[in-house]
Amino acid sequence: MRVPWKLLGLAGLAGVAATGAAVARKRRAQREYSPDELRERLHRRLAEASGDAEPEPPGGTARGAL
Repeated sequence: MRVPWKLLGLAGLAGVAATGAAVARKRRAQREYSPDELRERLHRRLAEASGDAEPEPPGGTARGAL
């Protein structure tokens, strides 16, 4: 049986291109956050998950003040 190498190579190239396009589309959909903004969002999500009304302010006793 003779394998059509050109066809196999083109199929592989198309697969790589499709994967790259899907990754690029997903990356564009993500938003870049500044460190402060990301920290605020994470504190808010933690407060919502634990049922607290308000997140603890940074530098509070939760960080193990000595």
